[in-house]
Amino acid sequence: MVTSEGYRELGEAAWSWVLSQVREDDGPWLPETVSEDGGQMAPAEDRDSLYAGIGGLAPVLAEIAQYRVLREVEQVLAAGVVARLSAEASVRTEPSLYDGLAGDVTALKLLAPDRAPIALQRLADLMTPAGWNTTFQIDPGSDAPRSDLVQGTAGVVLAAIWAGGEHAEAIAVTGGESLLEAADVTEAGLDWGMLPGSPSRGPNYSHGTAGIAAALAIAGAALNRPDFVQAAIQGAQHLLAVGSLDDDGFIVSHTIPPATREVEPLTYTWCHGPAGTSFLFAALSHAGVAEVAGMEVTALRQRCLHSILTSGVPQRLRPGFWDNDGRCCGTAGVGDVLLDAVQDCRDPARAETLLDAARTMGDALVERAIRDQAGARWRFVEYRQDPPLLPPGTSWMQGAAGIAAYLLRLARVIQDGPSAPVVDRPDQWWAVPTHVRTVHTTGLASAHPA
Repeated sequence: MVTSEGYRELGEAAWSWVLSQVREDDGPWLPETVSEDGGQMAPAEDRDSLYAGIGGLAPVLAEIAQYRVLREVEQVLAAGVVARLSAEASVRTEPSLYDGLAGDVTALKLLAPDRAPIALQRLADLMTPAGWNTTFQIDPGSDAPRSDLVQGTAGVVLAAIWAGGEHAEAIAVTGGESLLEAADVTEAGLDWGMLPGSPSRGPNYSHGTAGIAAALAIAGAALNRPDFVQAAIQGAQHLLAVGSLDDDGFIVSHTIPPATREVEPLTYTWCHGPAGTSFLFAALSHAGVAEVAGMEVTALRQRCLHSILTSGVPQRLRPGFWDNDGRCCGTAGVGDVLLDAVQDCRDPARAETLLDAARTMGDALVERAIRDQAGARWRFVEYRQDPPLLPPGTSWMQGAAGIAAYLLRLARVIQDGPSAPVVDRPDQWWAVPTHVRTVHTTGLASAHPA
């Protein structure tokens, strides 16, 4: 069995490799992937993002700071991230959590809380009654507001509530009301696409109803808006109608109708599976909701986790089943959800089962790590190409930075127990007890449901 020190040592090795990839060009930047031939790279458009850019280094630095003092090179990097994001926030037009201003709010709140209002002010300035126009185009020529958590209004709402401050309530109210307007009424409840009326739905956490309903539940609790909470309940009702409760679990298809591209119809990830969707039921519980469609929301969260535990993850059972070890789509993301559940569990036996599962995710990361003098990294698999190994990624959501943070947190939870501090984030803070959260706010995320 890998010890807590073994996980920590691998996490530090992965972080060392990420640090070695940081470049400087008008502030720090990070190549999303690193090719074997070491070819020339330049900063990408999303160089500042939480998903794939330097914004995603903030939660790693915050995690490291939980158990040791930041080294000089890390302090310089943190200062560079803060300076770059603070300067760019005043001209940035993309609003989203993982690719825009709401991600800047997150990174700045973690590293320099006094700078987060700069990005919140910009979000308030860009606000329209329908939400925020996006720079990402789904349909050619359309910059209409998107609804989802990763690139749309739901993520902006969650960032505002989590960060608090002067503009947070106005942002959350406008965003929540625009989500109500964007909802599609179904036989069972409410459903959301990335854009209103989208024919194809990714119903789980990252781009669909689970994430949007979670945002409405959290906003409803913070703002005392029963209509937001009711819409979240109706979103959960729709998911129960289109999902499966077989074998004591709960899982919703990756895409409805089924995707035209080749993809597993059921996945178990943060983005498109029960790992992320479990946060909806934690959000409903936070908002004071006890039941949905006659089922306890706490039991529905456990059903999501049960589906993960019985799925075979993180084994690569067949081509395409489990080819990713990152946070968004793979092993580290599932492990982090399991740790949230461990720290929120009052049943010691159940907590131990969940921790064992989190360790299983950690063990897979240990086994699959590529190590050399530069540190550690991972190569994900795309089985439809030859050769199937992808170049190693650096980022928070799809690379070594996010994996490092998971391994470091896993080590702390094993060593210190379920009361270990949690570096909370806009899209998961309600899934852990208040007393373990490290990002203390006086804003809306401190509100309790009536």
